[in-house]
Amino acid sequence: MTSRRGWKRPFDEPIPLPRGRQLVTLKDAANYIQKLPKAEQDLEEWQAAVEALLLVVELSGPTMMARIGMLRAHNRHAGAQSARRAGV
Repeated sequence: MTSRRGWKRPFDEPIPLPRGRQLVTLKDAANYIQKLPKAEQDLEEWQAAVEALLLVVELSGPTMMARIGMLRAHNRHAGAQSARRAGV
């Protein structure tokens, strides 16, 4: 059961990207993932983000779940970089 707005549903808060760009809707997020190199798309974090997007669209779930998936995938390097800076 897909809501009437489906992929057009906006995130509660846009997802910021480099150079001032933003992902505003679920469709924006899906398009962003589709434009990534195949090797990047195949990473576990991006696969989880895709699953979250699909669940939100297909089950009319809360967009926050898809937003979290996108942010985790997009920021996947941040944790490793922080650990390296801390000497861990």
